[in-house]
Amino acid sequence: MCLFCKIANKEISSNIELENEDFIAFHDINPIAPIHLLVIPKVHVENFQKASPKLMAKATSFIQELTIKMGLDSDGYRLLTNNGENGGQEVMHLHFHIVGGTRLKWVHLSDNNPKAAI
Repeated sequence: MCLFCKIANKEISSNIELENEDFIAFHDINPIAPIHLLVIPKVHVENFQKASPKLMAKATSFIQELTIKMGLDSDGYRLLTNNGENGGQEVMHLHFHIVGGTRLKWVHLSDNNPKAAI
């Protein structure tokens, strides 16, 4: 069982901010901004490529509810997911980062070498 499945099953404690029957949102243990939350489906889905449109529709309303609760809806936030190893995904369970609470800069990837992809 993966780390995020254990969090969803409450086998590992986390600082939960919002939960419903399909998703759980909790604070990242290594935040990169004043607000840094992770949103995961309670069922194991490896990544975005494996997610169904139905699941993603439910994720949309959950994330919107969460950002309103956190006061991010008016000032803005960043929503991102890493997909697969080359996309930077470290835990192979679909998850979304919600980052906000400050003005965010666009950071270029330090290990990104455009010529290496050719």
